[in-house]
Amino acid sequence: MTRLWARTKAALARRWPILRLRTILLGTLLFVAALPGFGAIFLRIYENALVRRTEAELVAQGAALAASAAVVGSGIALSAPLPTAPPAVPERYHDRVTEVDLRSSPILPPRPRAEIAAGTAPGTGPGAGGVADPAAVALAWRMMPAFQETKVTTLASILMLDRQGILLNGPQAGGSLAMLPEVHAALAGVPTTVLRENAGYPARHALDWLSRAANIRLHHARPIVVEGKVVGVLLLSRSPRALFLGLYEDRGKIALGVAAIFAMLLVLSAVLSRAIVRPIEGLSRATRALASGRRVPSRQPTLQVVEIRALYEDFEQMADAIEKRSRYLRDFAASLSHEFKTPLAGISGAIELLQDHGPEMAPAESERFLANMAADARRLSRLVGRLMELARADVHVGAAQAAAQPGPILAAVADALSGEHFAVTLDLPDAIPAMSIDGDALEAVLTTLAENARQAGACRLAMTLASDDNGVRIDLVDDGPGIPEADRPRVFEPFFTSKREQGGTGLGLPIARSLLGAYGGDLALLPGTAGAHFRISCPAAPPSPQPAPR
Repeated sequence: MTRLWARTKAALARRWPILRLRTILLGTLLFVAALPGFGAIFLRIYENALVRRTEAELVAQGAALAASAAVVGSGIALSAPLPTAPPAVPERYHDRVTEVDLRSSPILPPRPRAEIAAGTAPGTGPGAGGVADPAAVALAWRMMPAFQETKVTTLASILMLDRQGILLNGPQAGGSLAMLPEVHAALAGVPTTVLRENAGYPARHALDWLSRAANIRLHHARPIVVEGKVVGVLLLSRSPRALFLGLYEDRGKIALGVAAIFAMLLVLSAVLSRAIVRPIEGLSRATRALASGRRVPSRQPTLQVVEIRALYEDFEQMADAIEKRSRYLRDFAASLSHEFKTPLAGISGAIELLQDHGPEMAPAESERFLANMAADARRLSRLVGRLMELARADVHVGAAQAAAQPGPILAAVADALSGEHFAVTLDLPDAIPAMSIDGDALEAVLTTLAENARQAGACRLAMTLASDDNGVRIDLVDDGPGIPEADRPRVFEPFFTSKREQGGTGLGLPIARSLLGAYGGDLALLPGTAGAHFRISCPAAPPSPQPAPR
């Protein structure tokens, strides 16, 4: 079972679409917001189905009773002998479409009392009033046992009217209902069903107001046709099954639907938990571990979301940057301690010697100790100054709109550093875009590299300016002794220098690289056959907008 569940999760993870967080939240909220609407629609549809089922039952009862009355009535109205064989009836099997709809069908007032019909002879026309048709009366008496038996089973009210619309049974027998639209249509040969208010409906439940069909009654008028003539009408009426009674009777299906909705909510909750909540909790644990100095590898969630995955990737980048910065600080602190330890030890030792043996020392020896102390103090001063420059370079953030034309800056540096024993040559193309860097920062980097070349013993430095799709680059190639292969990987490490005896601090190249990095640029040492070859790379500044012509 565990393996099956693991394989299922793996298959789901492979096929799970990486959605956006807003998409998942929107879908969940829309589903939850639509639940009441779905419930209301379900209740309306269910209630309408109950009403239509009641109508279908009335139509079926009316059709059966009308057919029976037609058979019985044919023996009463006709004096000719019955045929030896029943007439052939064409088969017309079709599903009758219901007429009523709670949403669109009008609900008429309660059925009025029958009007008094008196005075005129029979057969004067529908609704004109008069004495009931004797043949219809006889038919009604013959059909009465069938009406009673049907009413006991179906609980429907069954009234019979003659061809004038006069009631033949019931408490209002002798009155006329020909004024009703459904009776008028049935007398014309068209079966009709209408919805009417149920004036005698007692409110039994507090929630009856939720049901539109609680106080309505269906009335179905069915013509009785004998030999193609309407001889009477059957008027059947019945209240539809109450909504809550229908819900109770179908409680199993409804409970299954409710369980399905709750199961869907549980599935959505599980999806949200696995796609959002658990990844965030895991990321929170990894963050706390990182804050305490431990690196806990963060695992990508099984069900991935675009924002969560991006958050994990950003966290990994941040953790890598913090770890790199931590290593840098540890190495920097160790190097700084080493760099400061030597001159401080020299100064401390000279002070102790002067304190203990100063009066006995020769003036020349005292001067030598004092000179050493002054040299160590100057070295410490240089270190402090370069450290401040490195700190400013590390935290420096280049201006977004910074731009500098490299040609004039290269010319200025070449002019300032060229001398009798050191020459700087330039190779400047005609059209070079501006570099996305501050002019002072670019001049400081160029000056550092040129000074390093001169201090290394180079007599000539060539500066070449070029550009391509990646930005602007400046190549600086000198003719000095070059950098030994073993030292090349460490030239950008703080405090690494081969000119410590000449006052080198080993911070010039790290400061230059940090300044370029603040503007999105880089400083690299390229391989060369002779001398040192450095390359400055920097993005090109966007073109400045041209003023609109007047």
